[in-house]
Amino acid sequence: MTRTFQTKEADPNRWILQNAKARFSELVRRAHSDGPQRVTVHGRQEVVVVSAEEFSRLEGNRTGAALVAALQASPAREIELAPERHAMPVRDVEL
Repeated sequence: MTRTFQTKEADPNRWILQNAKARFSELVRRAHSDGPQRVTVHGRQEVVVVSAEEFSRLEGNRTGAALVAALQASPAREIELAPERHAMPVRDVEL
């Protein structure tokens, strides 16, 4: 019995899970050279394999600079926020 590794889909960047497992090295090479590789399970797209370079680009720089810039550009920047302080009851303890 001869197995074929052709997928039913016309998209060369789409893999059936069984084929992706059997040809993992090729999947990784193609993710690096041809872009994202989609892996399907029971006909449903489940995961996408991307190169580390592409993942880093998508993940972005996690310095928080974009959040700081957005907060500084806010029209409500001048509003003072002060938490309310409430006295907490303290019980006497004999030592």
